[in-house]
Amino acid sequence: MNSIDPATVLALIPARGGSKGLPGKNILPFHGKPLISHTIHIARESATVRRILVSTDDEKIAAVSRASGAEVPFLRPAEMAQDASPVLAAALHALDWLEENEHWTAEWLLLLQPTSPLRTADDIRNATTLLRQSDADAVLAVSETKSHPNWVKTLTPDGFLAPFIEGQIQPSRRQELPHAFAINGLLYLVRTSTFRDELTFSPKKTLPLMIPTMRAIDIDTETDFRMAEFAYGIAMNG
Repeated sequence: MNSIDPATVLALIPARGGSKGLPGKNILPFHGKPLISHTIHIARESATVRRILVSTDDEKIAAVSRASGAEVPFLRPAEMAQDASPVLAAALHALDWLEENEHWTAEWLLLLQPTSPLRTADDIRNATTLLRQSDADAVLAVSETKSHPNWVKTLTPDGFLAPFIEGQIQPSRRQELPHAFAINGLLYLVRTSTFRDELTFSPKKTLPLMIPTMRAIDIDTETDFRMAEFAYGIAMNG
């Protein structure tokens, strides 16, 4: 069994300033407050973390985050805030910065993307409970896939459809297929030492946190934003 002390958990919210799909999305108004503020407030409400830190390269995002109750002790270096910059590098940078500058080490890393505003405090608490009841090293939020891998196709060099996975079975009914889940980005909770050793948010001993598809919206475009606003309104009104 794991022992997870909230005092050892770092909630890290990565939020770049640049976004080609939806400019300024992290601080756009979303149901009455900036988008990133929803994630900060949910992390605080969960009462399962010691610190809530935003890693950003943008002064406006930093100011909004501080006003919402998060720490922003540094601005992320520009080379780690490009379109192709991996979140993994930003997470390692934040962990290293805290250890080198404040001599504080997080035992658990909770990564919360601000583009998943339908996350709840119970989701975070449930992830923590899953780890407490097991010897796993991580919990990832997943949802059942809309398109099953056995029905996904690719194209051959001459333009014909072909199975995406070699040897795919082709049952006629979805009920005959094994369950398939996709990581939805809503929540990643991982033991920091394992994260550093395996350099992944999904190490070998990872448990799933099941999230309904309706709440698994990750905002990247304006269409995603409008869908999330609609789904959030439904969720909040029961």
